[in-house]
Amino acid sequence: MDITASLRFQAKLDTPFALVGVRTEGAALAEIVYLPRSAGTQAPTNALAERACVQIEKYVADPEYTFKLPLKQLGTAFQRRVWEQIAAIPLGRTRTYGDLARRLGSAPRAVGQACGNNYFPLLIPCHRVVAAKGLGGFAHASGGYLLEVKRRLLAHEARGD
Repeated sequence: MDITASLRFQAKLDTPFALVGVRTEGAALAEIVYLPRSAGTQAPTNALAERACVQIEKYVADPEYTFKLPLKQLGTAFQRRVWEQIAAIPLGRTRTYGDLARRLGSAPRAVGQACGNNYFPLLIPCHRVVAAKGLGGFAHASGGYLLEVKRRLLAHEARGD
């Protein structure tokens, strides 16, 4: 099923690394999704989606930009613990699934599942989590445009451009 057909977005912003879909619910950001460019852009339909787009553009201009957006409370207790660990990974650095698993007393596969279920990539930078030997997956994908998004985000943060 085409993700663009199953979700309603309040904005779709073209960036150098991906088309970024923004979903809001009330006063909170509900989800950010990396979409295929064929999904096409969409101007923000509400003030929060506009704020999210402006902040994403600031990140594109400066990877050190810190997002300030209200996030909907989502995920299980374990997922939220994983996401807290991911959010603590410094800009330009990576951690392996195994590193995070050891910190959490868990297994790398469980950490990978929580990474793939991250509702707020960019804000919770799961692209900074890699396999012990190589890039690893991204958003439950092991290939295709999503892995290219991960490569581009890591390169953007490593070079600062």
